[in-house]
Amino acid sequence: MRILKDQTIAMVVDVQERLFPHIYERELLEKNLKILVEGLKILEVPFVVTEQYKKGLGPTVPSLEALVKQDIHFEKLSFSCCDDPAIIEHIETSTKRYVILAGIESHICLLQTAIDLKERGYRPVIVEDCVGSRNPENKRIAINRLLQEGITVTSAESLLFELCRVAGNEQFKAISKLVK
Repeated sequence: MRILKDQTIAMVVDVQERLFPHIYERELLEKNLKILVEGLKILEVPFVVTEQYKKGLGPTVPSLEALVKQDIHFEKLSFSCCDDPAIIEHIETSTKRYVILAGIESHICLLQTAIDLKERGYRPVIVEDCVGSRNPENKRIAINRLLQEGITVTSAESLLFELCRVAGNEQFKAISKLVK
């Protein structure tokens, strides 16, 4: 299954100030998330940003918020983004079929969201190097479960070049600079 740019929306899930410091290998995750977001912006892929219980977990981390501040943000209490009426309505009205998922935590909100999106007929895509958990074992288990559920798992660089499709244009040049 080829992921098609014009049929894609991206979700940055719950990368928040009070939870992020506890995520395993958070520095690498933050770097990869920034590359993914910047690359998807170059490709003009629309974004949704979610924040789980903002009062308790705080806002999106500043380094990412700087990149997505113009994009729609949703505060949620449900673990699955699909259980939040405003979020799922936004996805449904976007007419996009592929949903790129990145953020935290792999084994809770991302796992449940991906499974629910698939059940609703969407094609969720987990960007493995752009998701994390507090415990690396929980992330490993979540990725295995996602694969068992038939959900696509990829890397940021692979996804960006797949969406770009051809070399030699300005988008390709900009993405190439990002991943170096």
